[in-house]
Amino acid sequence: MEKQNQQLKSNRNSKKFRINAGGGNLFLIIFAALFVAMIVRSFMGGTAPQMLVNGQPAPQPVELTFSDVLHRASEIKTMDVRGNDATGTLTDGTPYTATITYDPELLSKIAENGATISIDTSKTWVDYLGTWVPILMGLFFIWWIFRGFKGAAGGLGRSLTQSNPTKITTGKTKTTFKDVAGIDSEKQELMEIVDFLKDGKKFRDVGARVPRGILLSGEPGTGKTLLARAIAGEANVPFFAASGSDFSGIIVGLGVAKIKEIFELAKRNAPCILFIDEIDAIGQRRSTHSYNDQDREQTLNQLLIEMDGFANDTGIIVIGATNRADMLDPALLRPGRFDRQVYIELPDLAGRREILNLYAKKVKVGPDVNLQDLARGTTGFSGADLENLLNEAALHAVRNGRNEIATVDVEEARDKILMGPRKVRKMRPEDIKLTAYHEAGHAFVSIMYADITDPIHKATIIPRGRALGMVQHLPIDDKVSMTVAEVRANLAIALAGRSAEEVFFGPDKITTGAESDIAMATHLARYSITTAGLSKKIGLAAIKQVNTLGARSALENASEKTAEMVDDEVKAWLDAAHADATKLLSKNKEKVRKLAEELLARETLTGDEIKEIISGKTTKQKINKKAKKDAGK
Repeated sequence: MEKQNQQLKSNRNSKKFRINAGGGNLFLIIFAALFVAMIVRSFMGGTAPQMLVNGQPAPQPVELTFSDVLHRASEIKTMDVRGNDATGTLTDGTPYTATITYDPELLSKIAENGATISIDTSKTWVDYLGTWVPILMGLFFIWWIFRGFKGAAGGLGRSLTQSNPTKITTGKTKTTFKDVAGIDSEKQELMEIVDFLKDGKKFRDVGARVPRGILLSGEPGTGKTLLARAIAGEANVPFFAASGSDFSGIIVGLGVAKIKEIFELAKRNAPCILFIDEIDAIGQRRSTHSYNDQDREQTLNQLLIEMDGFANDTGIIVIGATNRADMLDPALLRPGRFDRQVYIELPDLAGRREILNLYAKKVKVGPDVNLQDLARGTTGFSGADLENLLNEAALHAVRNGRNEIATVDVEEARDKILMGPRKVRKMRPEDIKLTAYHEAGHAFVSIMYADITDPIHKATIIPRGRALGMVQHLPIDDKVSMTVAEVRANLAIALAGRSAEEVFFGPDKITTGAESDIAMATHLARYSITTAGLSKKIGLAAIKQVNTLGARSALENASEKTAEMVDDEVKAWLDAAHADATKLLSKNKEKVRKLAEELLARETLTGDEIKEIISGKTTKQKINKKAKKDAGK
């Protein structure tokens, strides 16, 4: 019986295919007829084949322009007019062809000179073909559309999904949890899904319902797609992947048909995993005012029905991934659809070290590369960023003729990602000198606050991106909060560059180079005062800055008087930090000058070299080396 049903289905499918093929063939026949008609018409309107007169070739007709016809009207003997084409003979017997504009006055003028004029207004079959073929094609297309609507799911929707297939990645993946690093807590959260796919009976015996859907959200590059593939690979089940944009199309109803198509495919291979990347493309929050986006809402409705509609326990686990979980419709996030939401955070220090260890196995890393220091210096990097970092380091190593990655390659790659590639700029000597003192100011104040802030990693005056120089810090571990002392110290470090310009060049020589430093310090001070409650004057009130579409607006939860107090307090904090940095630099001008001169000479100084210069050890070492050199002579 089952074989008979399958045979009937195959017969229906083949019949449907023949119908669709017949429609396509009819279109091809009509197009071919129109094409042939155009060719025939062009030949018929062309030059006639050469005739023989008394055994001699007839003379070739001359081509006359419209102005020639006007000037030589008295020489025309006969004229046969058809549309805008005219043929005939001149008084000397020479045949001619011309293209004219139908004008009764022109024809009357030619006739007055004794010419014989005949006008042909009849139509040939080619003219009728060119007129009726487009009309017939339009009528056939309208009939085909209505026939598709009449066939419902088996008509237009299915034929459109066949002609516009969804990009679906199918098959079993070889990725497992061993290929995912830095997100151990998230992997533990998803182990239940793997256990269900491997042995769902123990869950059903207890009466437990395994989540039908899992939503993976987080910053770009944190490994959402990789984690979904690892779940399928760990459970050894089929993996179907599609993008949310694959379900949108120009034709209304195409998204609904594609949702049905992919779920039918998944049901035939259950148990399996259906992964929809960037699900916010079809799962955005519905609105009563979205009159122009009805097709997307119909696609979302079909997705809601497929995930938790009338057919339950289909064995399909839907995994969605998005960077904007706040945009999704609440009906999509309710239990029974996306039962579990897993937020994948940026990796911490230990996670970054695991990720670097994983990717370091795929490239040749030299023994001088310290992955722990690299993990410390990449706070805020995602897994994709870390992989790109090692790849950029490998490319830099190849460009410089090395067969493995060295520390200099890693440093160059990190600086390139953080600030951009090196800039070859022709700078004035005074600008280079001012940049060196600016960065020396940052570096010196950083050393003065080394006990409460992150250790300094290096200082450089090599231009990158929009920056003319940079001072980098290397965190010991990941911080989740800062004390008031740390905030004030970081403000002083940020404004130390401007303070150095004032101390060594005077208040009239300050530049716009401190733009980004001032912006960062202002943001930190305002956050500390209005959000973190670190100001005694403002108190513990949470006052957030509202920024609607880039427009200026008042402070939320604050009166005008409170807003003025906040502005005054932010200015007071910045003025205090600036005065603190200026005081430190003024008391140690010689040490800062020596640091700036070393920057001018070497362009880049490491944290240890900066400490040696400030402590004076470098000078002593140079004196000792010179004394030994003189003694050797």
